[in-house]
Amino acid sequence: MSKTKRRDIPHFKTPIIETHCHLDYLEQTELVITLEKSRQVGIERIITIAVSADNLDSVMKLTRSSPDIWGTQGIHPHEAESYTPEIDAIIRKNAAHAKILAVGEIGLDYYYDHADRAVQRRVFEQQLQTAIELDLPVVIHTREADDDTRDILKNCGASLARKGVIHSFTSSLALAEFCLAEGFMLGFNGITTFNSADNVRRVVAATPMAQLLLETDAPYLTPVPYRGRPNAPYYLPFIAETLAAIKEVDIEDLLQQAYRNSLEVFFSGIEEIQATTAAAPS
Repeated sequence: MSKTKRRDIPHFKTPIIETHCHLDYLEQTELVITLEKSRQVGIERIITIAVSADNLDSVMKLTRSSPDIWGTQGIHPHEAESYTPEIDAIIRKNAAHAKILAVGEIGLDYYYDHADRAVQRRVFEQQLQTAIELDLPVVIHTREADDDTRDILKNCGASLARKGVIHSFTSSLALAEFCLAEGFMLGFNGITTFNSADNVRRVVAATPMAQLLLETDAPYLTPVPYRGRPNAPYYLPFIAETLAAIKEVDIEDLLQQAYRNSLEVFFSGIEEIQATTAAAPS
């Protein structure tokens, strides 16, 4: 799409929480610009996601660098073979910090198979147990692994009191229905704007408003009309517009519900947000 056809990023009345991105992939100058542009379009908080032993500490540093930034701790399935008791100890220690909200990004990825599948399953189960013991929600990645994801969540989902989100949901409607019935949220991003993503839009249509979350997975998966550029949290309004159109609801209604959902999953019980939630849209 040519630059002349790209419209400005809309700014709505309701604040937005970015529930999944990777800020540590940005240079410091880019980060400062990203945060400022995000604030300008109503992005109130940003959750930056850990994926490997190498970035557990960088996520921690980011959460301390700005009141806007929150984080997670966990090992992505691509990195499952690097998971050790020592890494689990670091995750547990860091998770005690007030700005660490979840265990993630964890799960299964049989599309790329960067790690042995049996190891992926074991590490997924171990990190779910960590979340259970820490009473934290989880951020789950699943790709081409519907059956094993469902089986593992069947085994331990009931013990996971705070549930969490299946992020960047691109799996089957059957898996979506299972996860929704188990009480998980589904995270939707720029994929919903892609011409080839009718399957994802069908899942959006079937997802109750009370169980959807907004995310970008930045710097990946940039939404239309800015495909071809690195993604960023400030593109979330385009994703929100797309979800509202699919759900056939007013954009502010969708944003208000997504805001409440984000608070429920990630910020429940955090005293710092009490003043904000009191003023949040109802």
